[in-house]
Amino acid sequence: MSVEIAPKWTGEELSGESVSKKDLVSFLQESASNEFLLTHKLNGKLANVAKTAKRPALIAAYHALFETKQFRSGDEVSAVDIKAKKLEESQADSQASQSEAKQQDLEPKYTKKVTKKGSGGRCPSKGDRVSVFYTGMLEDGKVFDSNTTAKGRKAPTPLKFKVGTGQVIRGWDEGLMTMVQGEKARLTIQSEWAYGQRGNEAGGIPPNATLIFDVELVSID
Repeated sequence: MSVEIAPKWTGEELSGESVSKKDLVSFLQESASNEFLLTHKLNGKLANVAKTAKRPALIAAYHALFETKQFRSGDEVSAVDIKAKKLEESQADSQASQSEAKQQDLEPKYTKKVTKKGSGGRCPSKGDRVSVFYTGMLEDGKVFDSNTTAKGRKAPTPLKFKVGTGQVIRGWDEGLMTMVQGEKARLTIQSEWAYGQRGNEAGGIPPNATLIFDVELVSID
């Protein structure tokens, strides 16, 4: 139940300079119902509303409040508090979503099975130039790319690139940085760390495809 409030200022006081716009907004936000505040666009932060609202409109809203008697009920939460609470809840949800996304991003999206142990003493670091032989397959075993087959009289040439810099799919970057020179392994890479929802039509890779690569780390420069 709303409680009727007596006018705080006379018409003469409102027409003078003794009552500021901030005074008017503060009184209206404390005294008027949420519906009234929303109707008159007075439900924002005090400083913002006082800055943007026109004085004649605030005086009109002041008079309208007593004409309509749309006073705040004793148990009614202010529109400003409701907005602040919604903003706080939204920020909390956003932070939770970001935390969850970050956690999911930290989880490896590939598995590795060593098929031949290497002889090297270290794994490549981000930015190292590596040379790699590979054969890429879909889950049904269909080969979509390989550089292990000789072309005419030319011997197979390993692929060279700087590992960990995004020049290849993430599954390769992450997997190769766990290998040593001479090692051979099978990398099974989920689509999130491969070509994702788009796939690679030109390369024969459908959307959301899990890829399998037999790779050999030939050298680390």
